[in-house]
Amino acid sequence: MNWDGTLSSSEFRIAALAFIEKWNRFISTSPPQWSWALSPKRPWIAAHEAEGYLLLENVFLPGSSEEDHDQVNDRGKQEPSCSGQDDTIDSTILVQSHHDEMHRYDFHIVYSMSYKVPVLYFRGYCSDGQPLVLNDIEKDLPGNSAKLLMESKWTFITQEEHPYLNRPWYTLHPCGTSEWMKLLISTDASRDKHQVEFENYLVSWLSVVGQVVGLRIPFEMLKDSGSCS
Repeated sequence: MNWDGTLSSSEFRIAALAFIEKWNRFISTSPPQWSWALSPKRPWIAAHEAEGYLLLENVFLPGSSEEDHDQVNDRGKQEPSCSGQDDTIDSTILVQSHHDEMHRYDFHIVYSMSYKVPVLYFRGYCSDGQPLVLNDIEKDLPGNSAKLLMESKWTFITQEEHPYLNRPWYTLHPCGTSEWMKLLISTDASRDKHQVEFENYLVSWLSVVGQVVGLRIPFEMLKDSGSCS
């Protein structure tokens, strides 16, 4: 039986812990780090499964250029902004804004019981803790993000209640995730023989999803996981 591109909740945890180990091995000197947050058990989760999610917080994203922002703003909502944006990209996780205003981001990777795939939740805020609206966030995203979202048939940015924190966060909708993950990860052997692939699932997944929000996977980590040639 062919694999359908999804994960069980226990496979997600295996993938999450493997992802943390790889990230810390290749990015050990560059905080912040991904970590696993344990969450209160929900009644529909099996007793033997430890429930939680991945988190990376207090992050500076790679900003895009002013020319790129003009392209992004063509589709952005007219909402109040607390700052502008700068442009350089030179490390795995980066971002700097105009006028010395620093935008910080929190990223959570949560398992979706409905879609049976990981979902990226994120929020941005100013240095004074004021949350960023979507128009502000779009200005911080890489220049190719707007193009990627407009052309994409596999995701879009929406706002939903965080399943564990019960507060509104932005998220990349998981529609289509299982289909492109099925193509991304080879499944030409039995499911049992693909434990390595499941352990590398999040590396491959974030190498695609991360492009939208400016989260980059180190080349060495991709190579180690077999996600690049």
